[in-house]
Amino acid sequence: THSASSASSLDSHAPCLENSQSQSVRWEEQQKVLALEQLCGVFRVDLGHMRSLRLFFSDEVCTSGQLVIASRESQYKILHFHHGGLDKLAEVFQQWKSCRETQLKEQASDEKTCMQFSIRRPTLPSAETHPEERLYRRLDVSAWLRHLNHCGQVEEEYKLRKAIFFGGIDPAIRGEVWPFLLRYYSCDSTSEEREAWRLQKRAEYQEIQQRRLSMSPEQHNEFWRKVQFTVDKDVVRTDRSNNYFRGDNNPNVETMRCILLNYAVLNPEMGYCQGMSDLVAPLLSEVQDESDTFWCFVGLMQNTIFISSPRDEDMERQLMYLRELLRLMQPRFHQHLTQLGEDGLQLLFCHRWVLLCFKREFPDAEALRMWEACWAHYQTDYFHLFICVAIIVLYGEDVTEQQLATDQMLLHFSNLAMHMSGELVLRKARSLLYQFRLLPRIPCSLHDL
Repeated sequence: THSASSASSLDSHAPCLENSQSQSVRWEEQQKVLALEQLCGVFRVDLGHMRSLRLFFSDEVCTSGQLVIASRESQYKILHFHHGGLDKLAEVFQQWKSCRETQLKEQASDEKTCMQFSIRRPTLPSAETHPEERLYRRLDVSAWLRHLNHCGQVEEEYKLRKAIFFGGIDPAIRGEVWPFLLRYYSCDSTSEEREAWRLQKRAEYQEIQQRRLSMSPEQHNEFWRKVQFTVDKDVVRTDRSNNYFRGDNNPNVETMRCILLNYAVLNPEMGYCQGMSDLVAPLLSEVQDESDTFWCFVGLMQNTIFISSPRDEDMERQLMYLRELLRLMQPRFHQHLTQLGEDGLQLLFCHRWVLLCFKREFPDAEALRMWEACWAHYQTDYFHLFICVAIIVLYGEDVTEQQLATDQMLLHFSNLAMHMSGELVLRKARSLLYQFRLLPRIPCSLHDL
């Protein structure tokens, strides 16, 4: 009787036991998956609840690049495919998108699903490229020497600037060519005149440094409070991954510090602004001379328009030009900004682009190519604004398609930093400049461009 009663009891509780065991198994499976995710960096996502999928190919054969997944809460997951395979994933997503669209049509469902799917390839259609694209190679030492006559003067400066605009400069000769672009050296100067000029400017630099070192205690305290305290904090965290500044007690870091402090002495009205160290560091690593780098930086701040001073009116002028360019060349995006009101028209997402010259948006090699294209001053002094428009054209599709708010727009572009193709952006920017100059009429507000 006892055994029969026990069996009956077991039978009556069997469904509960099965449910309990099933839940236990599922729980164990979930824990295994979570452990695997933590161990291997694996993650899962419901594509049906994502806001967008974007594939950005980075190579010509379109196998490597990044997959950018955006949730409806503006959270981004970026997956890098360094060694191929992204093309296969693109095929899967294309099939999934097609199946999902068919399913929703059959169900006549109003469910919002991830239909924002696009593929960006590292090439532009021929109709969207500058007609002289790819006609110029990178300026190497042999090409550079061909631009110099027997006295060391630059001949046909316009052709040199055009070559740099399209092809860039070989890193091996940047230290020699950059001083010309930054107007430290005149293109008309001979080799002997440049050497005499260097000696003269080196003496001037030493005099500026001596003024700083001979400050009275009161002057030094004020200088430390207004300038040196911030410089000392910034230089130790600027470009430390660069071999030129890597390691403890690196003397090049101290050299960068001296350049920035001495610049604040030369130009007390501007002093030091955070971000200047980001501009000095590449100059110093390429020029590799303290005095020459200092005067190149002076030229950069004086003569290169795309370096905005901290004065509000200078930045506002840049943004006014950019708003007008967007209204002319990207009207849909401009309309979206207008609908957002004053917050949208402030263009907060691109302030860093302008102030730090795209240095935080692209790897150093690509950012420096952009610097050189801007310094070439080929056909415009405002090429950096065409680069801004190119970024928006190539990577701002989500903003208009999904009507992103100001804070979401800022997050969108911030998350794309270091994940955009600098070469693609440059080619698009050159194309935009070409199209701009073909316009039969240019608004008066853009006449300076």
